[in-house]
Order: sequence, then structure tokens, then C-alpha cells
Amino acid sequence: MNVAEIMEQRNAFSFEVFPPKTDVGMEKLCGEGGVLEKLYTLNPDYISCTYGAGGTNVGKNLEVLKKIKADGKCTPVTHFTCVANTKEGIKDQLQTYLDNGIDHMLALRGDIPFGWTGTNGDLHYATELVKFVRKEFGDKFTIAVAGSPEGHIACRSLEADISFLKQKQDEGADYIMTQLCWDMDQFRYWMDAIRAAGIWMPVDVGIMPVLDAAATINMALSRNGCVMSRDLCEIISKNWIFPNPFAPNESEESIAAKKASFKEAGIEYTIKLIDEYRVCGINGIHLYALNKYDDVARIVKESGIVDLI
Repeated sequence: MNVAEIMEQRNAFSFEVFPPKTDVGMEKLCGEGGVLEKLYTLNPDYISCTYGAGGTNVGKNLEVLKKIKADGKCTPVTHFTCVANTKEGIKDQLQTYLDNGIDHMLALRGDIPFGWTGTNGDLHYATELVKFVRKEFGDKFTIAVAGSPEGHIACRSLEADISFLKQKQDEGADYIMTQLCWDMDQFRYWMDAIRAAGIWMPVDVGIMPVLDAAATINMALSRNGCVMSRDLCEIISKNWIFPNPFAPNESEESIAAKKASFKEAGIEYTIKLIDEYRVCGINGIHLYALNKYDDVARIVKESGIVDLI
């Protein structure tokens, strides 16, 4: 049963990891007793692995996914972007994934590197990528596509963004993985809007655990332009590291205390956020594991995402 079929029957649960850049990082993630093996104990339906813009770190991406496939505990899902990819290159890479038993993908345009005016590849949008994959590979892949509850930062309007999401469905996409969204009123509006637009694909909600102030601010503003809820802003404000979280000059003791306080409040915030999402008619929770286990496991267990008894 593929991931889309699972979500048509019940809520799915999954993780996102990223390919480490070093051998030490790979060992921590993929080695014996590593993060992947620990994540399996939480019974995810799938684990996705990110794919660098322009194909950076693709070798490590494939290595991680091959490990997940070989372990046989859940479905491996690769991210895949248009950036700097030719049609022939896309065909070759996707065939390699299939040859290794990896038949689920998240089709993305990809983040455009600073200074570029486009993807510098043969395909320019995720809609084109979905169409190309279906043309070249038929139904061999289960295809997820990104959904932006607040609208993609590069799109002219939310309505236009939803129309492109509908186009991805029409081209053959199977389910939606959302960008992070902390604005629950906006998320509920978006859910109603996509259903009214005739988008029936299952919705798998991407959630980044709130564990570090600098990382949270960076994720919200560097790529996505996300609205930060008042509750989240209060957590950041109450634990602010001066002069700013990216260049602190407080004492080490003060910084450590604030980071610990922020993480505790952030974990509680993330658990409450999951509660809110689960009553919105979604079809899955996709938790960014950040290549960590302990904090993520606590969130999974205390939120009741899965029955671990």
C-alpha cells in the first residue's frame, strides 16, 4: 500500500530527515543504533529525505534512502527538485531511485539560489516536473507535492497558488505535503479553499518542532515568509538572547538557561499545534526530525500521534 492509499484510510505519520554532509553525521543518522533506527521504534509510515538545490548532496540523499529501504521498517520518500536538472538528468536520477526500490517522491521546484533568475534547468515549476514524471514513468512513482497554506512567497496571490496546486493534481500528483504554517486560522481557511477548488488530494501537514529560537526565526523568514503566531512570538520574546539569537554576547550560563527554557516551551507549543492540526480534517502529520531523536520522540509520545502501548 502506498502512502497516498494509507492516508485515504487513516491519518499517516512520518518524519523528514536531511542528508548529513560529513561521514560522522552519516554514522550518527544511519549507523548501528543511530537516529534512523531509533525513529523506527516510533512506527512511522514513511521517512522522507531532503535533496539539495541543484542536486547538492544527492549521493548522501540516496545513501540515506537506500538504508531506509534496506531496513524495511517504513517507506523511503525522496525530495526531488527542478533546480539545475536537465530532462535527461531527471530521467537518469529517477531511474536510479527506482532501481534501488525507492518509488515515492516529493516533486518540488526547489529553492532558487541567490542571484539566479530561474531554475537553470529544463523544467521551471513543480507542475512541469509532475507532468514529466508521469509521462516518462507512468504510475511507477507515488508523487507528493508541496502545498503552501499561506501561499508560496514567490506567488502573486493565494488564489493563484491554489490554482497551481489544482494543476499539480490534474497532472497526476497523489498527495500534498504542506509547508510549515503556525497561523491556524489561515490553515483552516486554506483547507476550506482547496476543497472548494476541487482539490481532493490527502493533506499531510509538515511540522517543524520548535526547539531553538534562531532556527525557528530562520525557518520562518529566510525562505517562507511565515506568519508567527502570538504564542510563538511570546516564547521567543521571553527567552530572547541579546543582542540577537544569531550573534549573542550574553554569558554562557545565561544563554544555556534561555535555550533550555525556550526548548521546553517550544516542545509544549509544538504538541498543542499538533492537537489543533488533527481536528482540521488533515490526513497525516509529517514531523521534521532535524536528524534528532530524543526531543522528537517526546513530542510524538506526548501528542498521542501514535499509540505506542
